[in-house]
Amino acid sequence: MYIGKVDICGINTSHLKILSDEEKDELLKRSKEGDEDARRALIDGNLRLVLSIVQRFSSRGENPDDLFQIGCIGLIKAVDNFNTDLNLKFSTYAVPMIIGEIRRYLRDNNSIRVSRSVRDLAYRALTAREELSKSMAKEPSIDEIYALLKKNGETHTRSEVVSALEAIVEPVSLFDPVYSDTGSSSDAIYVMDQISDNENSDEVWLEDIALRDALTKLSERERMIIDKRFFSGKTQMEIADEIGISQAQVSRLEKSALERIKKQL
Repeated sequence: MYIGKVDICGINTSHLKILSDEEKDELLKRSKEGDEDARRALIDGNLRLVLSIVQRFSSRGENPDDLFQIGCIGLIKAVDNFNTDLNLKFSTYAVPMIIGEIRRYLRDNNSIRVSRSVRDLAYRALTAREELSKSMAKEPSIDEIYALLKKNGETHTRSEVVSALEAIVEPVSLFDPVYSDTGSSSDAIYVMDQISDNENSDEVWLEDIALRDALTKLSERERMIIDKRFFSGKTQMEIADEIGISQAQVSRLEKSALERIKKQL
């Protein structure tokens, strides 16, 4: 992510204006009176605030230009809805508005759809984690996060909180590189290279084909005995009673069939 670029959304960030508190108060007052020039100046004068908030989301892998534009929407909403009668700094009101707009964008733009209630629970848990991290100076455990949520009146169970946090984790592509010796894609190791299925590997699949082929080479009686012994779990005595031969004959036929299968494999 190139959040450190001087140019973002066609704006040279090194030239962004910085307004004093007095200038903000004056522009807010004029903006509320319908002065469009004051409204525009107030928005332009707070773009640095948007930029600083966007940097907090740099680890999400989103395009910084997109996040900046979404943040500007939050800023505009803050300008248009700010109550000048309250004894409140504009930035104190604008910051959560901008963050909320960006979070809504990230939530709705996720490739995996998660219900709003689950996302809201996850964000409450993330807020609790951030609060605990600051006070404890370490990463809090899920039990500590849940304890704080419960203290704040949360009614969901611990497992629901865990599930909510897992639900908002960004999906990983099988083609994402995890390591490269030279930085070249030709020798990179991808996520899919680290995933294996021991039950459905090529080797297991080929062995299954070979076994099925070997079974076709047996006589009908031998196949029946092998099927009942190893796929149905029956004893030699039970098989002998079913097909009307002695247990010794079943044992002999089984041993002969297994030897032929081994040779085929």
